[in-house]
Order: sequence, then structure tokens, then C-alpha cells
Amino acid sequence: MSLDQVKRAPLRGRGATGTGGLPDGGAAAGRRRSSRRAGRWWTPWLFLAPALLLFLYFKFIPMANALTMSFQEVQPYLGNKWVGTENYSTVLGSDGFREAAWHTVVLAAGQTAGSMLLGLTLALLMEGQGRRLGFVRSAAFLPVVVPLAVVAELWRIMYHPTEDGMINSLLGLVGVGPSGFINDPDTSLPSIMLTGIWRGAPYDMMIFLAGLAGVDRGLYEAAKVDGASRLQRVWHVTVPGLRSVLSILFILAAIRGLRVFTEVFLLTNGGPDGSTEVVMTLIYKLGLEQNRLGVGAAGAVLLFLMTLILTIVVHLVRRRESK
Repeated sequence: MSLDQVKRAPLRGRGATGTGGLPDGGAAAGRRRSSRRAGRWWTPWLFLAPALLLFLYFKFIPMANALTMSFQEVQPYLGNKWVGTENYSTVLGSDGFREAAWHTVVLAAGQTAGSMLLGLTLALLMEGQGRRLGFVRSAAFLPVVVPLAVVAELWRIMYHPTEDGMINSLLGLVGVGPSGFINDPDTSLPSIMLTGIWRGAPYDMMIFLAGLAGVDRGLYEAAKVDGASRLQRVWHVTVPGLRSVLSILFILAAIRGLRVFTEVFLLTNGGPDGSTEVVMTLIYKLGLEQNRLGVGAAGAVLLFLMTLILTIVVHLVRRRESK
């Protein structure tokens, strides 16, 4: 190699590489790619725009209008009158609301606990990959797919209070007298609770099945070697492994219980004697049947606050346990 070639070699090396030892062409290409990525930041929002517009028009704007209406005396075609917190005082001061709130809490607690317990039991029984299990899981999930109005009508027929009613006939086989079910103030609320559990448990079952796939199988084997029974393995291995799933399902089931309306409206419409009146049916009656839209909007806002507080409390408890 000549002396001129030796002198020019470092120059070519310095010219071919940039900062950090990367080729100038590669650095320029990286800058072009990053600029293209930065220029397409709006692409996801473009795909989300139709759904966001629908949510804005059909959900968020009506929510804002309901919040405004809760402070007004709504007079259609005559103009609304601002009344401040009078609607909230009317709702909170009524005996019907306190009873409806209590029924809602009891119904939500019973349906949440029952559907989660039954859903976990079904998930443990149907865990696996067999073809028959797949068919059974699909059949068990049918109550979630069936419209709630159809479910309520089927249970109304089964709850027929006479001796020849379907459930009363089964109870007669074991020597239990006929029950009034939804026609009896003492059994109407538990009857609606049973309907909600029957419909909500399959949904919880599918979530539990997805959560069970993430539980370490080695822990089951280790617990079995240590002499743990099946129930002990479930309590000490399965339940801790499903902690995150349990918290999510608790929030979803509790919100579903607090917002219960269709089954109560179709089965009893709050009766008999107000024994199954819940917040949603009371809001419906105040807002639409009695045409007191401002009071009904105030009740809806209170129900939203109850749901929000419950969600925040569960989230804080979950964060505290995770620390």
C-alpha cells in the first residue's frame, strides 16, 4: 500500500461513520423512519374516531345533560327552571329511595357473591381441553347470550305460585309446600337474586377459566406432594393465583348488581308492596311515569356516584394489597 493510500484510509473511515459509530446512511434512514412514525401518530385516533364520536353523542353528552337536569325542574316545551339541590333533597329525603337503595345493596351483594362462587365452581369443574368440555362450556354460557327479557319471562313462568308451577312441582317431590316466589313479599327479592345469579355465573365462569390458565401447575403438584387435599389446594393455590381476576370480577359483578333493572321491572316492577323496589326502577317511575325528570336525573347521578365510590374503594384496596 502506498503512502497516499495509507493517508486516505482514515479519511474514508471518518467519512463513512457518524456519531456513535453508525454509518451516515443508517443514521439518516433512522431519522427518516422516526419522522415517519412521528407523522403517523394520528393513525390510531383515526380508527378510533367513529367509536369516539358515537360515545360522545350517545353517552357523554347525555350524561352531561343529565347532570344539568338534576339541578333543574324540567318543564318540556316551557323551559327548565333552576332549583339547585332541591331534587337531590327530594330523592334522599324520600322513604322510597332509602328502601330502594337498601334493596339494591342487598341484591347487588347477593348476586355478586352468588355468581362469583358459582362461576368459580363451574370453572373448576369444566377446566380442561376436551371436546366434551368445550360443548358443556358453550351450553353453560347460553344464559349470558339469551336476551334478559327472555330470561325474565322464563323465570316468571317457572316461578308460578301454584302447586303445578314448575319449581313448586319440584319442591313438592321433596315434601316442601308451594311458595309464592315473586308474588310473596318475603321471597320476592331472593327469587330475583337467584335469577341474577343464574344469568351472571356463566359470564364469571369464562373469566375464571381464562384466569386458571395462568395458575402455575407446579404449585398444585407441590401442594399434592405435601398432602394438601383438593379443597386446600383450591384455597391456598387457586384463589391466590386468581386474586387479580377476583378483584376485576368483583367490580364488574357489583356494578351489574347496582344497575339491576330489567329483571326487576319484568318480574315484579318493584312489587309486591315495594319489596323489590330498586334504585333503577324508582328512577324510572320518578322520571318517566311521574314525569319528574329532574328528580329522576338526580337519582341517576346518585347511583353513578355509588358505583364510582365502590370502584375507587376496590381499586385502593387492591393497590394496598399489592404493595
